[in-house]
Amino acid sequence: MPENKMENLTAHEAVYFIFGATGDLARRKLFPALYSLYREGKLGERFAVVGVARRPRTETQFRDDLHQSIQEFCRYKPGEAGEWTAFAEHFSYHSLDIGNVDGFRELKSLTERLETRFDIPGNRLFYLALAPELFGTVSHNLRDGGMLESPGWHRLVIEKPFGYDYPSAEKLNEEICRVFREDEVFRIDHYLGKEMVQNIQMIRFANAFFEPLWNNKHIANVQITLSETVGVEERGAYYNKSGALRDMVQNHMLQMLTMIAMEPPSRLDPEDVRDEKVKVLRSVRKFASPDEVRKNIVRGQYSKGTVRDKELKGYREEDSVDPESVTETFFAARVFVDNFRWAGVPFYVRTGKRLPVKSTEIVVEFKNVPGNVLFARRQDLLPNLLVIRVNPMEGIYIKINAKRPGNETTIQPVAMEFCQSCQIGINTPEAYERLIYDAVHGDHTYFTRWDELAAAWQLIDPIAAAWREHAIEPALYPAGSWGPAQTEKLLHEDGFHWWPVNGQDEDNVIWVTNSEK
Repeated sequence: MPENKMENLTAHEAVYFIFGATGDLARRKLFPALYSLYREGKLGERFAVVGVARRPRTETQFRDDLHQSIQEFCRYKPGEAGEWTAFAEHFSYHSLDIGNVDGFRELKSLTERLETRFDIPGNRLFYLALAPELFGTVSHNLRDGGMLESPGWHRLVIEKPFGYDYPSAEKLNEEICRVFREDEVFRIDHYLGKEMVQNIQMIRFANAFFEPLWNNKHIANVQITLSETVGVEERGAYYNKSGALRDMVQNHMLQMLTMIAMEPPSRLDPEDVRDEKVKVLRSVRKFASPDEVRKNIVRGQYSKGTVRDKELKGYREEDSVDPESVTETFFAARVFVDNFRWAGVPFYVRTGKRLPVKSTEIVVEFKNVPGNVLFARRQDLLPNLLVIRVNPMEGIYIKINAKRPGNETTIQPVAMEFCQSCQIGINTPEAYERLIYDAVHGDHTYFTRWDELAAAWQLIDPIAAAWREHAIEPALYPAGSWGPAQTEKLLHEDGFHWWPVNGQDEDNVIWVTNSEK
């Protein structure tokens, strides 16, 4: 629940602890996010950041690493020497063996000195950019080392993956909840920090001409695509244990589905919003048998391919990957939300690596006009579409049918586009900026609650079990293609097809945009 108004006014006055401060996530995302918040006046001056990791670093070395991180990855570049020095002085480094509780007592002493120096009233945010199996150990040693004894609030921010399946996630949650209350835990899914994912609520609930149509009477299907052009790169060892199902579907894909399918919350209270998302997950039809899994899910793995005359490795040839691995790098599914609003409407989701285009888009296809009357009798009419572009381009467009200029009564598709990226450019706030800012203000709206996470795992586990127990191996697809051939068949069976995503060719469409592309 959100804190009271007075606490919100001073919530930025805190010590931020970055566990895993020498890791890739801190360097690429967390430090740049903190600097952007600082440059925009959202941190003030009464804050401190403590980088925590096992690796020995001097404070000078740590601040040099910080400067390099901002220079390379932040949307704001380091300012003048005085401004940068003022920011960097808030950063300290503490080498720590997280299994040694005495090290946490030393961290407590450092923290109290920083709180005195920067006039911080005991508020502490612990960001665990660590492997999930370490969350429990760190939580218990924070308590036993006296780090939770300050007069202010204490909050724990944890990254995915939260467990490997429902039993492991439940065990991990029990360990954390022995130390922190549920309202003190912030489970990050960075897709919920993306501008256009958050914008789904506004598009749906702030526009009178969408909400009356947002149901099975008017919507034919919904398509959610999260495609990547890269392979597993240096993540081969991790990915071989995870695969697309756990790496993308259990979190990002289901989160976007819940945002599209949820009922209007009664209030804009974080718990009311999260209640509605949980209801969606509980309404998603589970795959009860291996036959249902085979019928509704496509599991794929990329093989060798060629893109723009460049030869690409197959997944099994990547570094740190088992040459006989059956880990999936592609997932597509036909999903149904069995509630009054969505009964009978298929939700098609697909995600994969080594696909032709990098894009995250949601396409809402509306039911077409009757095919035997008026204009539809003379020519084929395309259905209306609402497309929400999440990444890398941000924006929305609506595709409608209109008369082609001239004497003949010919209809053509017209797409009216709002291109947010064209207006704001590359300086759009990063997802981690929003999520860190929300966490320090105690706003849970775009964080995952335990019952939501549990419901997601309970959907995913039967799929993984069917693959494992019935030897459902991934179908191979060439790197640079759109996945196995069965992916198209999934929609053709229902009379639909995948709509092109941003970056694919769209023939015979007239565009009306809010700015020049």
